[in-house]
Amino acid sequence: MSLNLIPGRYLTDIETHGYAVIENMFDETLTNALIEDCYCINPNFKSAGIGRQQDLQIDKSIRTDKTFWFDGSSQAQIDYQNALEDIRVNLNRYFFLGLFDYECHYAKYQHGDFYKKHYDAFKGRSNRVFTTVFYLNTVQSGGELVIYKPKSKDVEITIQPKAGTFVMFESERFMHEVLPTIDNRYSVAGWFRKNTSISGVIDPPR
Repeated sequence: MSLNLIPGRYLTDIETHGYAVIENMFDETLTNALIEDCYCINPNFKSAGIGRQQDLQIDKSIRTDKTFWFDGSSQAQIDYQNALEDIRVNLNRYFFLGLFDYECHYAKYQHGDFYKKHYDAFKGRSNRVFTTVFYLNTVQSGGELVIYKPKSKDVEITIQPKAGTFVMFESERFMHEVLPTIDNRYSVAGWFRKNTSISGVIDPPR
């Protein structure tokens, strides 16, 4: 398994725009393995919540997708996390960020599912630094990711889900949403994080 990208491309795009969209990011074998893993664990997907830990709640007026957090139970999950570890190291070397880990889950959107406008992190209140989305299947209709210009209602970019496309953007900077889905949509959503805890205690993973 290997990265299929122009060296430094995603780093340059992040530095210039705050986001990067890279097609065919990984070897096709990994993409296929991940989608097969999704199909295997389909019964274990759960309704996605808002918030973390004790503040987690289900609010279907905000989001209706289903998720499965990576637990290392398949080789596909392990290979993907290894690939993202390489990216984490590159981000730290390039931006001197001190990112200490990466958390992720499968996301499944079925007909009519959506996720309204939101930030993945609020300034000074979250340890999420970069949001990532890796699309596992190509969607012909619906389910677009819309990223908005910072502090604006104007659209920065609209991304049609396409198998093998990797998206990364600054979590605090960009409000975004997933438009209502018509075709089934599978992806891996994840976050590179800093440790913002105190007294040496590591922040909870989710």
